[in-house]
Amino acid sequence: MLLNQIHAIWNPECYHGWGKSKRFFEGWYYKIISSDQKQALAIIPGIAMDENGEKQAFIQVLDGRNLKASYHKFNAQEFIPKPKTHDLQIGKNRFTNNSIELDLPDLKGSLRFRDRNPWPSSWNSPGIMGPFSFVPFMECYHGILSMDHRIEGSLIHQDKVISFEQGRGYMEKDWGHSFPEGYVWMQSNHFSKAGISVKVSIAKIPWIGSSFIGYIAGVLIHGELIQFTTYNKTQLKQCSVSKKEVIIEMGNKSHKLWIRAEREKATPLAAPIAGFMDARIEESMNAKIHLKLMKIKTGEILLEDIGTSAGIEVAGNYAVLLK
Repeated sequence: MLLNQIHAIWNPECYHGWGKSKRFFEGWYYKIISSDQKQALAIIPGIAMDENGEKQAFIQVLDGRNLKASYHKFNAQEFIPKPKTHDLQIGKNRFTNNSIELDLPDLKGSLRFRDRNPWPSSWNSPGIMGPFSFVPFMECYHGILSMDHRIEGSLIHQDKVISFEQGRGYMEKDWGHSFPEGYVWMQSNHFSKAGISVKVSIAKIPWIGSSFIGYIAGVLIHGELIQFTTYNKTQLKQCSVSKKEVIIEMGNKSHKLWIRAEREKATPLAAPIAGFMDARIEESMNAKIHLKLMKIKTGEILLEDIGTSAGIEVAGNYAVLLK
């Protein structure tokens, strides 16, 4: 059990709940967009355990274009992860780094993922959490399985065959006991050229009787991941939220990032609080992200583009993030 826990620290995609019996959740997020962007789904498998030790496995499905979500509940015994690799079975459904196989009442089929781009991991900075990966009391941990990848295959959704051939995908995950009190999250990998992806999270982080505003963001461009994180001394210059848009400006010693995200109508999803899926958040998959990335040393604009089919969540007491 301990070896599995240690292995998972340096392999964020793997299951982290070994030995956990209460006040814990873990969920994986698979975003899949068809090549014409007419179909947008998010598939979210996971496990939840409340403060009394009651457990349930689940698979949520968000239909981003039709603004609908479904929550499929399973017995906890049907949640079967493998210890040294991300290979998870929930009932007749299977999830790995490179594929998903679905057998839900209104969604069936299999997809394969090619040319994934995971967040880099090293011995002293395992994935997107960096050194915070080693802190044992964090409220919520985060992992990026792929900033961008190509999709092969099709699904049957409500008796209709949907091709995802040459579509684009994104994968991340969360684990811990609760989502942050307030946070902003956004992601898009549909820019004017393939291979460009952005992900930004800003959240209130509890810390030893106090709290701080933490941020983890990355822009994948030309095969390079430009990182903006709390631990690489990035500074958050602006964070403003209105009903119509979210504006973010951040920078570090090498790059500056400007974002204006156009918000769209969102769909409610179940979210964890004290381990169980009793909270509610709202996510849109129809937003747009206007992005500008600059190299500070030369003043060169590396990217100025608009990302479509963007996912955006503005959740909880986000007022604590405003700047």
